[in-house]
Amino acid sequence: MPEAPVQQPRQRATRAEEIFTRLRAGNPQPTTELEYATPFQLLIAVILSAQATDRSVNLATRKLFADAPTPQAMLALGEDGLAPYINRIGLWQGKARNLIATCRQLLERHAGELPRQRAELEALPGVGRKTANVVLNTAFGEPTIAVDTHIFRVANRTGLAPGKTPLAVEQELLRVVPPEFRQFAHHWLLLHGRYVCKARQPECWRCAIADLCEHPEKGSAAPGSASR
Repeated sequence: MPEAPVQQPRQRATRAEEIFTRLRAGNPQPTTELEYATPFQLLIAVILSAQATDRSVNLATRKLFADAPTPQAMLALGEDGLAPYINRIGLWQGKARNLIATCRQLLERHAGELPRQRAELEALPGVGRKTANVVLNTAFGEPTIAVDTHIFRVANRTGLAPGKTPLAVEQELLRVVPPEFRQFAHHWLLLHGRYVCKARQPECWRCAIADLCEHPEKGSAAPGSASR
């Protein structure tokens, strides 16, 4: 069986540019679907969103942020006081511990402000590379690309930035995504994966980049459009 042709760097760059040009045309100013008013609140929402839906997080944080909008107020709740706000979110016990510890650390080391350096963000309890990337990008405008399950799937399925680990995919995306698209690349790919390039039933029939996708099993027909 003949091997698929290997794309040259210039070909890949041109294809990446076309992919993001189309995604931008459909959504010029994408952003997170998590609700927040401050960088601190975004951090809390992202920590809570691990293995949880944005919808479930928003339902919890609307009340939480109204009652405890700052690190001081959230720390004052303590883990027991925080529990009623987040106990319908998956893994909430561990998240409660991390949130309270993060609030304490922000107050003790950063005067209650969210740091803008990756190393300091990743030193906060419950914050890893992906969470730090989301905060740096969404709150502070850095051209970082956080790789979640949606982005990992889209990058590999389309052939845009194949990799065996999230870090490998992130590094490849930073290499192939043209600079003008890096600011919003995370959101474009995430939303595309969430609503179009779904895990089990990708909606290839309405995909704006279907002709640029390298997935061998991509479909084309809309549901119910099979010929009789």
